[in-house]
Amino acid sequence: MTYLQLAAWFVGAAAIAAVLLALLTPRARRPRAAALAIAAVALILLTAVFDSIMIASGLFHYSPDHLLGVHIGFAPLEDFAYPIAGALLLPALWAFLRARRRLVPAESSKEADV
Repeated sequence: MTYLQLAAWFVGAAAIAAVLLALLTPRARRPRAAALAIAAVALILLTAVFDSIMIASGLFHYSPDHLLGVHIGFAPLEDFAYPIAGALLLPALWAFLRARRRLVPAESSKEADV
């Protein structure tokens, strides 16, 4: 399996989970597309800088046989799948859990009254 295939599966799973979580979250609580884009750009820039530093300093390396061959700085393109997946999945999970938490105390207080 190449790094690109692994990254595609990872991003695909994160995207599917994010969509499902967004569908389960009330519309008013869903993450905004602009906020997701800003977060993704910030994470991609940070990944480019810090992965390039770590690769240049020899902390880790990738097998060139399993890479696509496109790099941003010293970081291979496949390495950017993880911040993209995080930018998709984590805000959706956060919004879902916050919306769920707001519903639970209201329901438990009704049970306490009975």
